[in-house]
This record gives sequence, structure tokens and C-alpha cells, in this order.
Amino acid sequence: MNDQHWGPSISADIVVIGGGTAGIGFVASLLKRDPTLSVTVIEPGTHHYYQPAWTLVGGGAYDVKDTARPMTSVLPRQATWVQALVTRVDPDKRQLTLNDDRTVSYRNLIVCPGLRLAWEKIEGLQESLGRHGVTSNYSYQHAAYTWEQVRNLRGGKALFTQPAMPIKCAGAPQKALYLSCDHWLRSSVLNGIDVEFNLAGPALFGVPTFVPPLMKYIEKYNARLAFNSNLVKVDGPAKTAWFEVKDADGNVTRQAKSFDLLHAVPPQVAPDFIAQSPLADAAGWCEVDPHTLQHPRYPEVFGLGDICSTTNAKTAAAVRKQVVVVAQNLLALRKGQPLPLKYDGYGSCPLTVEKGKVILAEFGYGGKLLPTFALDPTVPRRSAWWLKATLLPWFYWNGMLKGREWLTGLSRVD
Repeated sequence: MNDQHWGPSISADIVVIGGGTAGIGFVASLLKRDPTLSVTVIEPGTHHYYQPAWTLVGGGAYDVKDTARPMTSVLPRQATWVQALVTRVDPDKRQLTLNDDRTVSYRNLIVCPGLRLAWEKIEGLQESLGRHGVTSNYSYQHAAYTWEQVRNLRGGKALFTQPAMPIKCAGAPQKALYLSCDHWLRSSVLNGIDVEFNLAGPALFGVPTFVPPLMKYIEKYNARLAFNSNLVKVDGPAKTAWFEVKDADGNVTRQAKSFDLLHAVPPQVAPDFIAQSPLADAAGWCEVDPHTLQHPRYPEVFGLGDICSTTNAKTAAAVRKQVVVVAQNLLALRKGQPLPLKYDGYGSCPLTVEKGKVILAEFGYGGKLLPTFALDPTVPRRSAWWLKATLLPWFYWNGMLKGREWLTGLSRVD
């Protein structure tokens, strides 16, 4: 339900900041365990998005309309929805301030607002998005434009970019490249397209095990890799992008590159109300214990999803396991019991290397491989494509957001 009957201050029991994958998934898991709990969700948006499919939209394999549903259709009906934006967190007072100046007090706080896409950090990008061949699968409004541009490009220069880590779905920038190149190859135009992938970092993928099979596709598509090359400026009408490029000695130079298609990925940061609060670590993320996901200085606070200071891949698959840990640990905390579960850093990147095949990269802290299935995870498979394109979206709406916790095997805290 909504909150229009409430006055200037709200006194709540369990408050969840964010109605994204982590917020809704957590609330569903918690209320499945104890439907009598009083849970308040603070979320300004009217719609909930299945973002993992936006890469498929950009590759012509998914309808963008199927990735959005009204917030009212996914929020568990026992929860109370406050449609507002948090502007300040004061954990010493156990109080939040909203953008309409109301305050919310809480007994327990679950922090999961997601990260913020900092489009403004790339000069000229916002003005060019959706025009002049400039696009991004990180935007609901522009993922379909990616496919339109890919489908229409018959020759020229295609630039793909990846900013500095951490970003959500670290594989998504290169998935855009693979699906585009696969289409161009099948359309017999790839030979006339100069493809370049500019990465702000020094490696194609953060887990070394998956680099060799991915490099086979980079070579198959004849794409060039430009490491330590960070997009900083775009001029859409002039079809020019500027990159800050770092050499082996750490010297940085600015290079201009022309393009016919530019798939840009924005830098990603914590929202200001977290970064500027006592909950933040030095980098601005919500500080949590990497295993229990409890805040080290404010034990009544837990973090979930992309906002966390944990080193796992920021993916929906990571959230799927995190929600179980936080739901169980929160209930134990409220009963004065030891926290029972620990998170192993699990994350998954289904790398769509071509239309119809996926390398299912699953790993935890330290790059440890954590495959769900007893198959070589470095081999591209049609079954993994079916999982990515058909089963996982269905499971997301009908399972994860409903509190069903399949394949979430977790360790108990020692």
C-alpha cells in the first residue's frame, strides 16, 4: 500500500531503502519467513526493472517492454511502500530524511538503494545519448536504440567502452560487443567494421580463468582491445570520443577517436546520501562485513546488493544469495541469537559471446570458481543461453521476487 495518510514523521520497525532487485527480493524472503513483520520500503520509482535483459535487448534478442513492471505488482502486499527519495541517513539517531522533509525512524535498516550511474562524469554523453550513434545498454530508454544502430550499421568504426570498476554486471560492456559483432558476422558486414573495446582497466575480465575463452571471441570478431583507456568526453554531432590513456609508466594522455557507433558505459558511484553518511567506507560504499553483510559499527544495519563495500561482482545473481543471508541473519539478530549464515561472494556473469551461446561465469571471493552445474564453466553453451534468455527472467519475476530460494546453498557462520 502507499503512504499518503502519514504525517511529517514516520516511525517504522524494519526499513528497506530501495525497491530494486535487492530490496524486493529481501522483503519477499523476509516475509516468507515471518509474514507478521512490519516492513517499510522507501523507493521513489514507479516501475521495477529486470536489468540483466537489457544486454539482450541491445542484441535484438529481447523486448525492452518485458523488462519493466509496475512497482505495485512486485512489492509484497504485506509491506508498506513510501514513495520518496532518501536524502540523508543518520544512523546514530536511527533516522532517515526524505526529499519531502519527512523523517523516518527505524529499529532495523536494510540499505539497498543500488548504485548511481554517473553519466555526467563523461562530458557531453548525456546530450548525445540516443542520437548520433551514441547508445548504452545500461539505460532502459536506450537499449533498444543499441539494436537499431547495430542492425543499421554496414561499415565504419564501432567503439565499446568500460569504465573503472566497480560497476554493475562487469561483463555487460563486453557482452554488447559480442552480440553486436555476432550480428555483423552473420550479416556478412563485420569485415567492413573496425571494432575497438576501450577498457579503463588492465584486463578483459577480472577472473583469469575466463580470459582465454573470451579472447577466442575477441579474435573471432577481429576486435582490438585498448586497455587503460577511459572514456571522458563525447561529441555526438562530430562523431568523436576522447579517452584518457595511461601508459606503462603511469603517464596519461588524451586521445580522440572517431566513431559511427559508440556503446558507452557510465562510471558508477554510491548515491550521495550513502557516500556522505557514517555508513560509508572510504570509497563511499555502504560498509558491511563481507560474510554476514552486517554493518561493522551499526549492528542494526545490513547492506545488500550493489551498494555494498563487498568485492563480489555486482549482479542480480549475487543478490539472490545475499537476500537469504540478510533475512536469516536479521531474524537471528532480532532474537538476540548469533548470526547463522555467511555469504561467500558468489556472483554470476552469463557472458553472451554470441546469439545462442553463453559462457556461464560463476565465482566468489578471490575469483574462486563456484559453478552451479557439473560442467566446464569456460565452454560456451546453448543451454546457458536458454538459462540466460528464458529461464532466469521467468525465475526472477515468479521466484526470486516471490521469496522462492532455489539453488541458494549457503554456509553457516562458524
